[in-house]
Amino acid sequence: MKAQKMVWNNWLLLLATAILAVTPLLLIRDSEFAGADGKATEAIAEVQPKYEPWFESLIEPPGGETESLLFALQAAIGAGTIGYVIGLYRGRSRV
Repeated sequence: MKAQKMVWNNWLLLLATAILAVTPLLLIRDSEFAGADGKATEAIAEVQPKYEPWFESLIEPPGGETESLLFALQAAIGAGTIGYVIGLYRGRSRV
C-alpha cells in the first residue's frame, strides 16, 4: 500500500511540474528576454551582413522568455533523468 501511495505522489509531482512549465507559456505574451541566440545573430550580422540562415524555426514561440523556459525545462528533465538513473543503480548496488 505504501508503494502505491508513493507512485501516486510521484505522478502528482510530475503533473504539478508540467503545470508550472506550461502555465507561463499560456499566460505571458510578448515577453522580452535576449539570450545567446540573439547576441550571435547580431554578431553574424556585423561580420557578414549578407548572411542568410539555412532554415527557419517550425514553431515560433509567443515570446523570448518562452525559449528560456523551454531550455530550462529540457535541462531539468535531463538532470532528473540522470539523477534517477544514478539513484537506481546506487540502490541496486546496496541490495
